[in-house]
Amino acid sequence: MGKKKEKPIDLKSLAPEEKVKYEIAEELGLLDKVLEHGWKSLTSKETGRIGGLVTKKKRNLRND
Repeated sequence: MGKKKEKPIDLKSLAPEEKVKYEIAEELGLLDKVLEHGWKSLTSKETGRIGGLVTKKKRNLRND
């Protein structure tokens, strides 16, 4: 059983919530790692930082 081939990510056709995750990954310097190896390649600390920032952005959008 080999590694399944991931299809390339089209950053322009993502849902808004997915786009936010990729934008934050880029801000943290993790986008290349995600694009090359997938979200599972991130450490729990990196994933937590992204999740925290996504939550913060959502909260700010609701309060505006």
